[in-house]
Amino acid sequence: MKTFCCERCHARVFFENVSCNACEAELGFVPGELAMASFEVDARGGLKRLSKTPRPGLRRCANHEAPVLCNWMVDADDAQPQCVSCRTTQVRPSLATAANRAYWFRIEVAKRQLAYSLLSWGLPLPSKAEDPQHGVAFQFLEQVDPAKTVLTGHDAGLITLNIAEADDARREQVRAQMREPYRTLLGHLRHEIGHYYWDRLIRDTPWLGEFRALFGDERTDYAKALKKHYASPIADWQQRFVSAYASCHPWEDWAECWAHYMHLQDGLETAASWGLQLDHAVPGGMPVRAEVIPHDADDLQRRVVRSWLPVSQFINAMSRSLGGRDSYPFVVPDAVLDKLAFIHRVIGAGVRGEVAMTFGSAREPEAESVECPTP
Repeated sequence: MKTFCCERCHARVFFENVSCNACEAELGFVPGELAMASFEVDARGGLKRLSKTPRPGLRRCANHEAPVLCNWMVDADDAQPQCVSCRTTQVRPSLATAANRAYWFRIEVAKRQLAYSLLSWGLPLPSKAEDPQHGVAFQFLEQVDPAKTVLTGHDAGLITLNIAEADDARREQVRAQMREPYRTLLGHLRHEIGHYYWDRLIRDTPWLGEFRALFGDERTDYAKALKKHYASPIADWQQRFVSAYASCHPWEDWAECWAHYMHLQDGLETAASWGLQLDHAVPGGMPVRAEVIPHDADDLQRRVVRSWLPVSQFINAMSRSLGGRDSYPFVVPDAVLDKLAFIHRVIGAGVRGEVAMTFGSAREPEAESVECPTP
């Protein structure tokens, strides 16, 4: 995540802010500019942008009010009432309880961060209403019947998230029970969107053969592979996989590596945007300056080792000094570096138009998000 400042007073503002703490200007993130805009509110409640250069008209996302408090803007001539992130939400949880309202807020905050990264890379993120066959939709479900488990997952562009994942205490309890080193709300979304982009970038494309050489044959029976994994996980998974779960099936290996790629690229963008330089990354060595890895770079493995690993070590050292767990509890073997480099090349070739991505152009009227029915 890059840094932002108020257009009026130039104070630092953050991605989630709805107003400037210094000058009280209204704030709104403009997806088309990947920038934060500042506004004054006129007597009629209209917005006047505080920019020194003329800009196209903007309006607030329809989810600007509580509980979502979305701070993303919509082009004034856009027929859709919601921003490009909110319009992908197809089913929201019941808002009858304060807890559910808080969960939905947290989930949408994480989804906007996810969308920011994808849009900044130039990857399409159409809603199902915009691209019925190839678009993406999210449903955020509450488990109300103990006999009907709500599983987080992906199916043909529909991503399901159990809203209990937005409960920090419950999520940490599950993480400990599953003996996972890392489990976050944003991590879930990154993993599931990885499945979505496998369909858009790999399935039925020239990449499929190289994918199978690196990750394995995705035609392996998924249900049997998952059952085998939980019954007898691979003991030496650390040598070839980024997580134990990645070892269960090629699809999960891809999704875990995709999430990890987003993880390190977002981390590097944040560190670079703040101007992070580590003068003592290697005792007696040269200073290391955090740098984003551009999508036309052909040496991702070297750049990860040179830039990301020192930054991640610094982050862990800070976490420990503040009494927390390691924020980056991963070891990245060469086999995983090769998989990350493949993902890097696939994204770069797709956004440059060198290899066709699978998206459609059909558009239908946008459906508003609906409440999940209670059984």
